Amino acid sequence: MSTVAVRPAPVPRDPMPPASIGEGLPHSALTPVFSGLRIGLHVLIAALTALVVVRALLDPAADTPVVVGLALLFLLSYAGGSRLARLRPWRWVVPAWMTVLVLEWLVLTLLAPDAAFIVFPLFFLQLHVLPLRAGIPLVLVSVLLTIWAMSFHVGLSLGATLGPIVGAGVAVAVGLGYRALLREAAERQNLIDDLLATRAQLAATARDAGTLAERERLAREIHDTVAQGLSSIQLLLHAAENRVTDPDALDHLRLARDTAAANLQETRRFIRELTPPALDTQTLPGALSRLAAGMERTLAGSGQPGVAHSTRVSVHVTGDPVPLPMALETTLLRIAQGSLANVVQHAGAGRAEVTLSYMTDEVALDIVDDGSGFVVTDAASQSPDSFGLVAIRQRVEQLGGSFVLESAPGQGTALAVTFPTGGTAS
Repeated sequence: MSTVAVRPAPVPRDPMPPASIGEGLPHSALTPVFSGLRIGLHVLIAALTALVVVRALLDPAADTPVVVGLALLFLLSYAGGSRLARLRPWRWVVPAWMTVLVLEWLVLTLLAPDAAFIVFPLFFLQLHVLPLRAGIPLVLVSVLLTIWAMSFHVGLSLGATLGPIVGAGVAVAVGLGYRALLREAAERQNLIDDLLATRAQLAATARDAGTLAERERLAREIHDTVAQGLSSIQLLLHAAENRVTDPDALDHLRLARDTAAANLQETRRFIRELTPPALDTQTLPGALSRLAAGMERTLAGSGQPGVAHSTRVSVHVTGDPVPLPMALETTLLRIAQGSLANVVQHAGAGRAEVTLSYMTDEVALDIVDDGSGFVVTDAASQSPDSFGLVAIRQRVEQLGGSFVLESAPGQGTALAVTFPTGGTAS
């Protein structure tokens, strides 16, 4: 399967922040800062609303029950709206919540002048939960409403006018700084995610490289020990045949030499499985062409009975070749090796065709021969003589591909494997 490196989405220049400060961000070094801001905003709103209630109770009037009830309703709206915005982040929830809070605060301020102080934490809340294009105008509207509401209690004065304006200016400056801090935290988290993904990719590459190195080491060891030993045994048995005159002993020597030759051939096949041919120009089509050419040379000089020396192997490539993950290219090459080895040893074919197809989101490998064929059954696919087919099926399943095998006696064999690539080279 194709490995796609997915980078985190860039942070928008004016994101819609979560309903509570610092929520929605992964844990980072700035998480305590955001948590402190969130708790501070909650405490400030609750404290200023409690101040309105206490002042109304200490100086009772005819509208005291209305003030106390409206203050409690304001707190409930604040807590309930914040909760709803987190659980149901519909686009209309936050604007509706802000509208309700501003209206409740405005009526409360008209009844109790102490409620005017609640506008300062409201400034921060408006700048936080709304985009700047909506938050800043709402802050300006809140300033005008504060001045208008206070004019009913103390008239228009310099203090009643400058206080909300200065508070709004401070809130806007702090809000812009917070947004910059929020973007910095998100960008830092994206960078950390990138580094973690890169580290995981490097670890996977290192594992693959280690696996390939170990396979090559095993191939060298087998070549230098088992293969060389079997080759020496063949030579010694051949020399012994020239000196032995007893027919029974000569038959045993020839049987032993044939057995050693067959095991040597299997050992060389195992070595080929461990060490794929070097990729011509680092491409899979080049490796398949080299494999086919090498297979024809092997057939021409094998000298083994029962092998169709006239078998021709051709390679076709359709579609536009794209780079594939090393694991997928190696698997396709192994499947081609195992399939062609089966053609050589069992099919008695005169021709074999290998077709590699690059499609939009898949890559397919088809191997067709005109050999003797066989009856395809589940039992046959699990027999000791068909270990190659079992290995091919296991390789395909490990990478999430599909495997199709069609054959009939006297009608040749067709093997097709397909792997998804996601439409992206890696």
